[in-house]
Amino acid sequence: MAATNRSAEAEALLAEMPLWGSEFARTFANHAPMVLCALAEIGGSPAQMRRFFDFYRGYKQLSPAPAPVGPLGEDDWRAMIGVREREPDLRVFFAGEVARLGIDGALRRYLPMLAPGVAASAFHALMRTAYGVLRGNDQDIAIALAYWAATYLPLPPATGADPMTDDPAEVLRRTAEIEPLRDLKLHDLLWQNIRDAAAVPGFAPVVDWLAIGPDTMARMAAAAIRLFAATQHFAALHVVTGLHWIRLISPHCDFATHEKLLRVFWQAIAALMREMDFPQMPAEETVKGWRELAAPDWSEIHAAAAESYDEHDISLAFSASEEMKHYRDPLYRVAAARRLGLIGDYTA
Repeated sequence: MAATNRSAEAEALLAEMPLWGSEFARTFANHAPMVLCALAEIGGSPAQMRRFFDFYRGYKQLSPAPAPVGPLGEDDWRAMIGVREREPDLRVFFAGEVARLGIDGALRRYLPMLAPGVAASAFHALMRTAYGVLRGNDQDIAIALAYWAATYLPLPPATGADPMTDDPAEVLRRTAEIEPLRDLKLHDLLWQNIRDAAAVPGFAPVVDWLAIGPDTMARMAAAAIRLFAATQHFAALHVVTGLHWIRLISPHCDFATHEKLLRVFWQAIAALMREMDFPQMPAEETVKGWRELAAPDWSEIHAAAAESYDEHDISLAFSASEEMKHYRDPLYRVAAARRLGLIGDYTA
């Protein structure tokens, strides 16, 4: 976990975030609560945090969080899974559960139920949970679990069929061969494209294709950064950051829940192959050359991200630097520098 770098002024701004809705027009995710935390972690000042939020709030036309409709309890909260309109009530329910069980207890109790819907809001509920863990903040965790439940996105369930491969990249390659995906109409929202791809004939078996083992997460991370380095695609960026978020919440998961998160997460990434225009993984020799490229150090990358008004620049700059600390792959730094415009297009 990253060391915090947040002043009292920064914490005061973060404390305002529960006042705002989790989504805005057409169910786009409100990134501000998480991105402001990431901005602080990469060295952004309170003034930069306030500047970013003032811009983001106006540009995205954020709305205040809606008021609760009616109370939910242990016996009826499950009926509100996937019901966005009841998120305010789910916030109240989970606030009570976090108060009762603590952060670790609440996550261990509810993540096993929510893990199959990890694609909720195209992983942004996962993101909010991970940043709640990073802050160690009860209210953030309650809001994150409520958002996850309200936007839960069911995908075809695992059947226990024998896996085809232990290579996450091979799952993506095989998914690209599902012919009906080629004609899939795309939406502006990633979660809708995941939903529609998952309903395509021939996609249902994908969830069982990957054998999950001790090195699966590391292999997913290696595939993710190669995919993003090769494409700079918006959806590929979410693969890199999403694995960081899973790593942040993993200490609060038992083995079965962690395995389920990885399996369904990669299933959802496979569902984005059409969104990414069916990219191919770069050759190992090509990746080796990219790793050797001259690129700014993280302090320069973070400084550039802290000046950006693009929430995904900030999110990637933080997650990529954290993933590089963990996996020691310099490709994270090269790809992040390319995203921030600090080096040229090495794929040309």
